[in-house]
Amino acid sequence: MRKRRRRLNIERTTSDMPGLMGMFETFLRSFRTLAFAALLSPLIILCAAAMALAATPSVLFFQFMDELTVNSHYLVRAFGFAFSISFGYVIYGFCIIFVVPAINFLLPLRIRPWKGIWYSLQSIPWFVHNALTYIVRYTFLEFLTPSPLNVLFYKMMGMKVGKGVIINSTNISDPALITLGDYVTVGGSAHIFAHYGQKGILIMAPVIIKDRVTVGLKASIMGDVIVEEGAIVKPHTVLLPKSRVAAGTSV
Repeated sequence: MRKRRRRLNIERTTSDMPGLMGMFETFLRSFRTLAFAALLSPLIILCAAAMALAATPSVLFFQFMDELTVNSHYLVRAFGFAFSISFGYVIYGFCIIFVVPAINFLLPLRIRPWKGIWYSLQSIPWFVHNALTYIVRYTFLEFLTPSPLNVLFYKMMGMKVGKGVIINSTNISDPALITLGDYVTVGGSAHIFAHYGQKGILIMAPVIIKDRVTVGLKASIMGDVIVEEGAIVKPHTVLLPKSRVAAGTSV
């Protein structure tokens, strides 16, 4: 006889955790809007600090160019000003690729497979991990697809990546819960994310894409999906949670 699964109460305001952690989770669930604002404030500061750290070499370069052209003709000075802004952005981009993974590594927060109420302590590492990932994604990473630096960034963020992998997309969330085997090709604008939400519940589950898989243009792969060796995920295909694609097949 099957045991009935315990149903999660998404409106629950108390926590099963002991001590201060339990008190904080109870606060998180009891005062959801206020608690979200309280959580968001330090996260905004963290993200701003990451971008500021990456932009510091750019500011130094700007100051150098300003001093170099201070006595020059106004056209030369204007060009120096414009060049320092444009090249400074490139400097920022290459710096942010390394700064964000370093912060992600140093933080005592690790994203793990989990299922529960959105307003739980276990969801905080997921929120922070993706916020840091999106900083790089939306401020510079688009210019590096499908270069090796794109792959390197996701590796540094915890994604398990085999040899010969091409990632021609930045639409990736939860990199620490994603595994790409050898010679996987991820097509342009494909979406891969190791989470999904339903009925007030957040579910984080690994995505495993095995050797020599091709993920087509604008395909979407959700959490708790396994694609076996040599399979082809056709363009615009959506693989829903718990999907299993057999080796050598095309879906």
